[in-house]
Amino acid sequence: MPIYEYVCSHCDGKFELLRRLSRADEEVSCPHCQNRAKRVLSTFASFSKGDDGQSNPLGGSSCTSCSATSCDSCHL
Repeated sequence: MPIYEYVCSHCDGKFELLRRLSRADEEVSCPHCQNRAKRVLSTFASFSKGDDGQSNPLGGSSCTSCSATSCDSCHL
């Protein structure tokens, strides 16, 4: 079963649910305020370890607003 991410437009709460694929489009209630939440596209970052032991983003920088010189300080 996939994990889906949701955002509540009422309280701006973000949460995840483990749901069957057949239930992916069913409405869900926000666990914080009980209002209807909308499923959102999940984002992720992929990293690999270089020969020097440093973590490097795959496919270029995944953090366009990051000014760090290393991914070691990232808390994602």
